[in-house]
Amino acid sequence: MQAIRLTPISFIVLGLLSWAKRATPYDLKQMASASVGQFWTLPHSQLYAEPARLARAGYLTEDQEQGGRHRKRYSLADRGREALDDWLGALTPEPYVLRDVALLKLFFGANVAELAEGQLETHRRKLAEYKALGELDTGSGQRGPWLALDLGLRHERVTVRFWAEQMRTNKEERQTRARRSPRRS
Repeated sequence: MQAIRLTPISFIVLGLLSWAKRATPYDLKQMASASVGQFWTLPHSQLYAEPARLARAGYLTEDQEQGGRHRKRYSLADRGREALDDWLGALTPEPYVLRDVALLKLFFGANVAELAEGQLETHRRKLAEYKALGELDTGSGQRGPWLALDLGLRHERVTVRFWAEQMRTNKEERQTRARRSPRRS
């Protein structure tokens, strides 16, 4: 077994396999898209490469179909379970990283009205999607995914309010400028 550095992608793979018990990289990609992919950006190519890397290091077991497409299926090994448990139990003092292209454009002087209009629509759709997911909560089972969804809902509500406020402010500023400018006959 080789010593490797475990990354957030490593823990996503370990976490998904702790739920699925056994999965192909394609299965992991599907699971990630429907769950952690809502709040953690990850290239799908990493979900195809990471299980093999973790298996070489003894965190996963690997078996391959003898016929058909010869798909590889991965499961958690004891070492992987221990690493996941240790990671879940460690304090996380770092704040989350906000990487928002619209916010970056706003910072550098993009047209606020145009940006706000597009972002408001985008975040209203995401908020509706999250609300629909929230309606599926039966109150039973693991609470972690539902708590993460709750934070996502709160984030989207605040973001929708922010962009709606920018649209209102921009509209009011345009109206004020229009009243102040001399009318041409």
